[in-house]
Amino acid sequence: MSSSGCPERFTRTVDLYGDAGFASIRAATIVVCGLGGVGAHAALALARSGIGRLVLIDFDPVTASSLNRSPCATVEDIGRPKVAVVGDYLRRTCPDTGVDGVEAFFHADTADTLLAPPPSCVVDAIDALNPKVELLAACVARGIPVASSMGAAGRTDVSFVRSGDLWASRRCPLAGRVRKYLRRRGVTAPIPCVWSEEEPADALAPDADDPRYERGRIRNRLPSGIAMPGIFGYALASLVLDLVAGQTAGD
Repeated sequence: MSSSGCPERFTRTVDLYGDAGFASIRAATIVVCGLGGVGAHAALALARSGIGRLVLIDFDPVTASSLNRSPCATVEDIGRPKVAVVGDYLRRTCPDTGVDGVEAFFHADTADTLLAPPPSCVVDAIDALNPKVELLAACVARGIPVASSMGAAGRTDVSFVRSGDLWASRRCPLAGRVRKYLRRRGVTAPIPCVWSEEEPADALAPDADDPRYERGRIRNRLPSGIAMPGIFGYALASLVLDLVAGQTAGD
């Protein structure tokens, strides 16, 4: 135990954010919505940094084709819900962080349940357009801080990665569609996000193991490795930690 009263493994986090900032990090509850490559890396970074509680939301199972970008799943996890796989990993490796998993599809009819009580911040790592817009609009309407990931797949050049306000993002097709849909709903508030200005590779035919759901579309296969989703996830975690550390513990 360090002189500040925190476990030794958090001393460098305390050095970075100060005692008051770390107290706010420990007091925070963060919702991570979407546990693909980006969301799983963000959740891992937040837990390693000492976030007090994580609520993990996803409706998908682990597939064989997703293993190349997951920091938590193994071959033995194929077919298991992502919330269970990531949750079990974080409970085992980051015991100071409380972890709740919710196997759910985020949309208008689940927003009230999934965002109650209001968390300290939300990580948007949803890869489908309509649920992503629904989540961002719901957070803005409720005054919940949110940090959002735009498209990470199909890219390899880290020099094109940017972070800032969604409305200042450029050359990301997903970000352009998100802005358009939000404007239609009258949403113009600043939203911190991570995006890439690199031209993405073309989408391919859907994976054979991609789940088919009654709601939502069949998703095209997007070429992707682990590096870019990881960079996006860690960048989102940094945005969230900076925001939370600036809050008063307990707020």
